[in-house]
Amino acid sequence: MVSYKLIYFPTRGNGEIARQVFKYAGQSFIDERIPKEDWPSMKNDTPFGQLPVLEVDGKQLAQSIAIVRYLSKQFGISGQSSWEEAQVDSLSDQFKDYRLEARPFFRVKMGFGEGDADKLHKDVFVPAFKKMYSIFTKYLKESGNGYLVGGSLTWIDLAVAQHSADLLDADGTVLDEFPEMKDHQKRIHDIPNIKQWIAERPVTSR
Repeated sequence: MVSYKLIYFPTRGNGEIARQVFKYAGQSFIDERIPKEDWPSMKNDTPFGQLPVLEVDGKQLAQSIAIVRYLSKQFGISGQSSWEEAQVDSLSDQFKDYRLEARPFFRVKMGFGEGDADKLHKDVFVPAFKKMYSIFTKYLKESGNGYLVGGSLTWIDLAVAQHSADLLDADGTVLDEFPEMKDHQKRIHDIPNIKQWIAERPVTSR
């Protein structure tokens, strides 16, 4: 029997989607949350000096998206064909570009940087958000079944739904222009195993 351990900080952050993949699959795993004050003494024992790290029977895998892709293939939510897997990866790469583009706003909003949050919201976040969520909406409409790619859940649904939920927590009107994406977030978070996890997971600010 395979042993899994996910090592990350005590936040959702870059470890959350891997946790949701485990929970969706009903797969037991050790959810090891490292206090930030303990991190410096552990840093050199990780592949790239960063978290999250997945341990599979003691072997370490780093980088959050690589971890999610690996787990999703193990548990059947990476796409039902090579083409679907490529579409999921394509959306994931575009999603990463969006987050990098919007990062100056998010950093200031979360208190990690300096700047005019209102100006960054208008000039940086809104254009990036509208572009990305228009793309997501296009994929949803093309699939026609409530998922972003193919006819069943893939990990990109989990990633996008969590981001949508985080945005809605900050501004309940943010998805009013994208009702399909608002429905998508609710549909994904109503999946029984995901809904249970969201209800029981540790409460964190992000």
